[in-house]
Amino acid sequence: MWTISDFPAYGMLSGWTIHGRLACPHCQDNTDAFWLTHGRKSSWFDCHRRFLGSNHVYRRNKRSFRKNKVVRDGPPPVYDGNYLLQLFSDFYVVETAQCGGNGHDRIDGYGEQHNWHKKSIFWELPYWKDQLLRHNFDVMHIEKNFFENIINTVLNVQGKTKDNLKSRLNLVDICHRPHQHVDELGRGPFPEFRLHPAQKSPFFDWIQSSVKFPDGYVSYLGNCVDDTSGQLFGLKSHDCHVIMGILFPFAFTELLPREVHKAIADVGAFFRDLCSRSFTEGGLQTLDANIPLILCNLEKIFPPSFFDVMEHLPIHLPREARLGGPVQYRWMYQFERYMFHLKKKVKNLSKVERSIVAQSLNEETSNFTQYYFAPNIQTKARRPGRYDDGGRRPFYHSYVPGIFQEIGRFSGKRKGIWLTEQEVSHIHTYILRNCEDILPYESIFANQAREAHADISDQALEEMKQELFAKC
Repeated sequence: MWTISDFPAYGMLSGWTIHGRLACPHCQDNTDAFWLTHGRKSSWFDCHRRFLGSNHVYRRNKRSFRKNKVVRDGPPPVYDGNYLLQLFSDFYVVETAQCGGNGHDRIDGYGEQHNWHKKSIFWELPYWKDQLLRHNFDVMHIEKNFFENIINTVLNVQGKTKDNLKSRLNLVDICHRPHQHVDELGRGPFPEFRLHPAQKSPFFDWIQSSVKFPDGYVSYLGNCVDDTSGQLFGLKSHDCHVIMGILFPFAFTELLPREVHKAIADVGAFFRDLCSRSFTEGGLQTLDANIPLILCNLEKIFPPSFFDVMEHLPIHLPREARLGGPVQYRWMYQFERYMFHLKKKVKNLSKVERSIVAQSLNEETSNFTQYYFAPNIQTKARRPGRYDDGGRRPFYHSYVPGIFQEIGRFSGKRKGIWLTEQEVSHIHTYILRNCEDILPYESIFANQAREAHADISDQALEEMKQELFAKC
């Protein structure tokens, strides 16, 4: 039906090279990407105003984006399968080595009019030309790369930031931003999108001490903070996903200017909504309308070198979500995790496949025979749970509500504290209102309150329960 892979594998499977000015397989040669003279790479800066409405004010803005440039073009067309087959014929793109299908001989017009380096074998499928979605962009890696570019630039991580001397030198010719220009020695004003060294400590302290998630939801982010070099390291793809969608909307509220924080927060909100479990037609239309504006707001702040192809690909993600559905079924998380499971089976690097087969047979044998072991023998399936400390449930001769049957055990270091009357009242109320045996009495309390106060609102009733229910 379609392929699911990261972006480098996308180029191998589709036959479209994902490097250079024509790296985007959706835009193809209808792109506004250009070459950075000092940075020596392609930039997708100011390539997203064309996706805005025809009367949007950003289209006529000559100062915030490229100098003196007004955008009148619309978005690139959607190329169907018959058109692509015609391109293969026009550029003689076939699988044979004589026409460059082996990847060594350059095809006519390659890098200028197209980026086809071969005709994929998938085109032999009779229905492939009629598919609306053939190869999926991997949201997992796009989100991770986008996050790393933002956080490394904001924290000014040496060797990884997109704001360097070459980037500032490009600004003189491309943008009208005298507040970001530097001389040849790199001396210039401090950029608004970068944290001062004194601001990094509160940010790292907040991550280490204040940011808490449910157990098993994400790794401990405090271990990924390097105070010495002032950066975050060792973040997995899911860690970047959580930080992007949950922390970005308020992480830099008091550290960066309002417009910078809002631009970064909007990126996090976009990926959070894109990764929802379900979509509505209105929600997809909102995503499709918001993403070009989000990228344009970033272009008003960050330098052109910040925008590589990974900052451009999100413009096409809402359309793929409309065609393919939720991204949970079309990204690389499940495949990467299974590959990690397979890599653990490799014991002989010279015979990888044989090692995986041998260990898989051992695993199947173990799973089959463990059902014939004695009940007192611990196996993988009978392994105690993560929080099972060997304690036993107490036995009561009379009925005790379930909420009081759990054994209380210490967690962490023992601390002696005295609770205030207000804290005792809150705890007492919480226990009673979460005990199933007390629910009928809570309903009686609510009925009596409505009889005494006929016009009481739901909010006022909830406040009355919180204040008086435990005292009745």
